Amino acid sequence: MLVKKKQYRTIWESSPVTVKVIDQTQLPFIFEVKELATSNDVYSAIKDMIVRGAPLIGVTAAYGIYFAALEAPLTLEFEKYIAYIARKLKSARPTAVNLAKCINDQIRAIHFANTFSEKTHAALENARMMADDDVKTNKKIGKFGAELLNEISAGKGGEPVNILTHCNAGWLATVDHGTALAPVYEAFAKGVKLHVWVDETRPRNQGAKLTAWELQNYGSGIPHTIITDNAGGHLMQHGKVDIVLVGTDRTTLNGDVANKIGTYLKALAAMDNNIPFYAAVPSSSIDFDIEDGIKNIPIEERNTEEISEIEGFYEKKLIKFKITPKGSPISNYGFDVTPARLVTGLITERGICKPDKVDISALFYDKL
Repeated sequence: MLVKKKQYRTIWESSPVTVKVIDQTQLPFIFEVKELATSNDVYSAIKDMIVRGAPLIGVTAAYGIYFAALEAPLTLEFEKYIAYIARKLKSARPTAVNLAKCINDQIRAIHFANTFSEKTHAALENARMMADDDVKTNKKIGKFGAELLNEISAGKGGEPVNILTHCNAGWLATVDHGTALAPVYEAFAKGVKLHVWVDETRPRNQGAKLTAWELQNYGSGIPHTIITDNAGGHLMQHGKVDIVLVGTDRTTLNGDVANKIGTYLKALAAMDNNIPFYAAVPSSSIDFDIEDGIKNIPIEERNTEEISEIEGFYEKKLIKFKITPKGSPISNYGFDVTPARLVTGLITERGICKPDKVDISALFYDKL
């Protein structure tokens, strides 16, 4: 992705023993890069949402395991230390399945290497491969999803395709390109007229802050409008939405989609108004061991201050303001699960499939 005419990924190596990431808590007001050099740096970056988005969380954690290998004692305690850091990292953001998958893959790579040096090298090479694979995967999702947008455009007689999205599933949520926004970027680059309705996505406003910022920064800018989270149904009722595109933190084998809280309500409104609802799902975000998402996907409950306070930019500084009565109880669920019956299809790197066990299994038979 280009930012001020410079190409960026969301995570990159700055030396053989450090990586740099874009601090997403500062966007869109301040573009700041942070350096991560220890496994604890990585834990904090994931926990505090300096990095976020299931694919990016997974790759960042992979580098965290590499740092753990650098930190570990060169004794029989080596792999015990790796296992300890793995448990710690997994606890940072439990809903995103990519986190556990990437960590487990790193542990396998370390285990099957021989010397301590080879184990550390295997962790580094594996993290690099995961980062590159994520970029390739998202490019493919973009191409398949763009075909959908092209089809809708062909039936609109030159009018823009109106897309509604929730939260941020763009390049900031991945190593590059994004998942739900990848089709938007691909179609727009090919000349398809588009307009994106951007849900603000309370409580952290990742749509209003991050998605809008991305769309502004893509080329000369992609037309978009920021809306309140509760405006989507109204827009659908009045024919102003052609398709809903969202990402996912975990999708089950039967097609249930866990995504940012509020996604389920968008799917209900889309179903009621006969509007297609698609989730962009890299295979790294599919949990092939779970079939019932509502029962079995762990839903992260986050800090209540995300709701009791709101952040704004004032006199070149980010400032938080209290917005709720002191003493009122607060619940802050980070995600909800959209049942497969409300999902039109899943856009994956291997094509678009129905949200059911048969289609998903056929597409990813080698991963079962």
